[in-house]
Amino acid sequence: MPPKGKPAKGKKPEPEPEEEAPPPPPPPPPAMDFVEPTREVIRPENQLVLEEKDLEEEVTKQLTANNPNAPRNIARFSYKERMYKFEPMVDQLVMHYASDGFLLHKSSDEAKRQLDLERLEAEAIAEYEKQALAPKEGEGGEEPDDSKQLRNQFNFSERAAQTVNNPMRDRLSATEPPNTNNFTTSCTQWEIFDAYMEDQARIALQKEMQKKQKAKSDDKKEEAEPKKEEKKPELMHGVAMTKAVKVMERMVNQNSYDDIAQDFKYWEDQSDQFREGEGTLLPLWKFYNERAKRRHVTAIAWNPEYLDLFAVGYGSFDFVKQMSGLICCYSLKNPSHPEYTFTTDSGVMCLDFHPQHSSLLAVGLYDGTVMVYEVRNKINRPIRQSTVKNGKHTDPVWQVSWQEEDLSKSLNFFSVSSDGRVTLWTMSKSELVYQDVMELKLVSNAADRDPDDDTTLGSLAGGCCFNFNKTSDHLFVVGTEEGNIHKCSKAYNSQYLETYFGHHMAVYTVCWNFHHPRVFLSASADWTVKLWDHNNPKAVMSFDLNNAVGDVAWCPSSSTTFAAVTSDGKVHVYDLNENKHEPMCEQKIVRKAKLTKISFNPKHPIILVGDDRGCVTSLKLSPNLRKGDADIAKLDKIMEVALKGDTQAGEEE
Repeated sequence: MPPKGKPAKGKKPEPEPEEEAPPPPPPPPPAMDFVEPTREVIRPENQLVLEEKDLEEEVTKQLTANNPNAPRNIARFSYKERMYKFEPMVDQLVMHYASDGFLLHKSSDEAKRQLDLERLEAEAIAEYEKQALAPKEGEGGEEPDDSKQLRNQFNFSERAAQTVNNPMRDRLSATEPPNTNNFTTSCTQWEIFDAYMEDQARIALQKEMQKKQKAKSDDKKEEAEPKKEEKKPELMHGVAMTKAVKVMERMVNQNSYDDIAQDFKYWEDQSDQFREGEGTLLPLWKFYNERAKRRHVTAIAWNPEYLDLFAVGYGSFDFVKQMSGLICCYSLKNPSHPEYTFTTDSGVMCLDFHPQHSSLLAVGLYDGTVMVYEVRNKINRPIRQSTVKNGKHTDPVWQVSWQEEDLSKSLNFFSVSSDGRVTLWTMSKSELVYQDVMELKLVSNAADRDPDDDTTLGSLAGGCCFNFNKTSDHLFVVGTEEGNIHKCSKAYNSQYLETYFGHHMAVYTVCWNFHHPRVFLSASADWTVKLWDHNNPKAVMSFDLNNAVGDVAWCPSSSTTFAAVTSDGKVHVYDLNENKHEPMCEQKIVRKAKLTKISFNPKHPIILVGDDRGCVTSLKLSPNLRKGDADIAKLDKIMEVALKGDTQAGEEE
């Protein structure tokens, strides 16, 4: 047996058992105060699935400074292109906050100037305090005198203001009236001339004495050079002589036409008392000028301020025989010769005096020119005139009409022409500025229109006349060469308010009633005069005068009286209150001439009629023709009866 501790020969020694290792310590428990967040992305079901190339594509965005609240659909009417156009530029600026700053940088020039001013102000205050305290610090200083201190400015009054003022007294004196003596004598032409020459010599002597007194009062040196003698004006060609001759001419004419002047003032047809519903016209003066020979009277206009003065335009309605025009201003006080005369290169077609500035006369010519004359200038040249550059009409101007002054106090008038334009003319400092108010488009009656006729597309109707409403100054009616009458407004320049179909030939005149705001008359070459209510598309009454009607006019003093002239030389005067079917007076004025124009005097019972031989005749209405008044109820009743009669006649047919 081998010794203990040694292995036996030939045998492997058995390994000794190893000692067991101690168990590892347990891990520390996890910290419970921190938990790492987890992110879980959930894709919506409707999410767009993009490929790699779509993801790599760059999408550019452009930032704009547009105001989202600014309107984008502002449209304005372009008078140049005659259409509505959208505004290309809209103001996009929005001010969110704005504040004025008061900080200045120390190194800036303005800050340096401010510091210098503060320093100078501080030095001035210190110097003032030093001078104020100097007397108190001295040894011999005296106390300030209280008497020299300023008084209380709120309780101070001068001694002179406390005196009592005596009241003013009115003193009156009475004198005996001077003695008067009535005497009569007769004079001859040579005595008037001698007295006039003596008066002129006396005036010249007084002027000479005044010059001598002025020379004595002035301290002048004796060595002063003598003044040159002024040339004395000729007595027979001066302004004073011209005025005196003008007065004498009127006196001589008044004596020559004394019987007509008496008729103008006092004539009353006594036969009107014995005949009801009839009247007469008494011819008075005839106004004729040798220069107006072979010319037609195309226009007559009364002056609104001087009721005896009227203007007559001379031209030609014969388009083949055109000549120069003439304007004559006549006065009832001197029927032998016109007061003012103006000539034009083309025939005069229309005239109108300004209602406030009575010396301004608007004129329309055959060649499309409109001009304005200042009558007081007595110069044969207009102060304003339209040209091709500033919108001159291309066809004859048939009527002009002044309007009330606008807000800018500028003078303006309207004109209508055959070129289809109703134009507003405004007088600027140097020229006439135009603006087309209405373009007269052709309108055909639906009953007479041919559906295959396209000739009216794009063409304009020729305007012949127009007239503004007496109460609504924006409303006016226009008569055309086709026989239609259009009601228009200055506020709507693209369409008519109403179109009246009644005449079959050119409408020469339309005129609103002076008293009734709804009624107007129209005269046409189809021998008829029609009465209209502008609310009714059909004529209320129609009057057939059996000849071409040249002109028609309402009486200013009556709501139911009007007069018309025809080509056979007759004047027709109607009073609807007396007779609705027949004229009260149908009188032939000229034998071998055609009457073209008629006009009522605004105050006197006088009418003027012009013919195609250059003569204007004045006529006085008899008492039966002056019975009408301004009562519009009578005209309303007449129109109501006429409308009922037309309705019954239509139902019977």
